[in-house]
Amino acid sequence: MRDDYIKQALAKVQDPNILINVVSRRVKQLKRGNRPLVESLEKLSPEDTALREIIDEKITFEEAVR
Repeated sequence: MRDDYIKQALAKVQDPNILINVVSRRVKQLKRGNRPLVESLEKLSPEDTALREIIDEKITFEEAVR
């Protein structure tokens, strides 16, 4: 994973644990065949694609209220 993508994604999702969960869930979806929500001229790994989707606010998350 690219460090610059991680830093940019952490600006959108402040909790690193939540970021890990969002990225891992999206990576599973991408590996199952779901289409990426962002376009790239370079070949991105599923992890980098998920981070780019978070950075570009193509995917979001909600925290559970306890």
